[in-house]
Amino acid sequence: MKIANKDISNGVFIIAELSANHGNDIQIAKKTMMAAKEAGADAIKLQTYTPDTITIDCSNQYFQLNQGTIWDGRTLYDLYKEAYTPWEWHKELMDYAKEIGIICFSSPFDSSAVDFLESLNVPAYKIASFEITDVPLIEYVASKQKPVIISTGIATMQEIDEAIAACKRAGNEEIILLKCTSSYPAKIEEANLKTMQNMKATFDVEVGLSDHTLGIIAPVVATTLGAKVIEKHFILDKAIGGPDASFSLDPQEFKAMVYAVRDAEASLGKIDYQLNEKKVKNRNFSRSLFVVKDIKAGEAFTKEHVKSIRPGHGLPPKYMISIMGKTARYDIERGTPLQWDQIN
Repeated sequence: MKIANKDISNGVFIIAELSANHGNDIQIAKKTMMAAKEAGADAIKLQTYTPDTITIDCSNQYFQLNQGTIWDGRTLYDLYKEAYTPWEWHKELMDYAKEIGIICFSSPFDSSAVDFLESLNVPAYKIASFEITDVPLIEYVASKQKPVIISTGIATMQEIDEAIAACKRAGNEEIILLKCTSSYPAKIEEANLKTMQNMKATFDVEVGLSDHTLGIIAPVVATTLGAKVIEKHFILDKAIGGPDASFSLDPQEFKAMVYAVRDAEASLGKIDYQLNEKKVKNRNFSRSLFVVKDIKAGEAFTKEHVKSIRPGHGLPPKYMISIMGKTARYDIERGTPLQWDQIN
């Protein structure tokens, strides 16, 4: 599967999530994109909504945040008014992404956002965790016949299955499921990354991680478990503040994550039992059979004469028992590697 010019089968697709980390300043947003590029991200992801496309301006109990989040005490409308990325920025940001050579796409939160993003020719779509139950939105997104990345943070297995079915009804099988813990920040012990492998086996799609834990351990472990996508919130400087700053990585932290992920995937390599030149050379440090006591021609080999020691120039140690009691063909000095032509 390709997202823009990136084939995810050839390496983990690393996404820097801009989210609300722009301080309501398009220049900060651009600097963040450049910093993400320099830190090694393959893509920068926006979120496309307005307060009015995602909720209503209402302050009754249904719209108050009081679920033990870092945003408690605010209304949904107030939070999204601070956090959203103005739509009038999108084209400029996407043009800038092309200019600096980083992939840019977005998460739409309603059909009007999809239509808007289609006008900008985004290469892929991301369905946020809290939108996974919006089956009509997923089907509409999938109908655009571009890769659909779906976070599963609040979903049951049935809801994941329904989201995948919605994509397939639209004739789109380019689906990536992301394991996600919808806590901000999430505890590392709640990452449950083994679920990612089960999702791949159960739903027969590519998988990855949308990570809200602090630090970089979860993305590295996810890579070793087969993640094809890693998404992490990214901020130019935590001093900018904002709703997502506390669980976002700064450029130095993100770069460290990228290096660690790339090292992790490199370490996986391939299934290989072949001995390359270096391995063959290193076999000299293995054990082999040596004559450790002078022995005369016709004399029988005993454990006093032969021992398994380093280096590896003699016969393999597995022949020790079969050699015992056989006789030397000629005189052999102590320190000589034992070979078949020395044995009667």
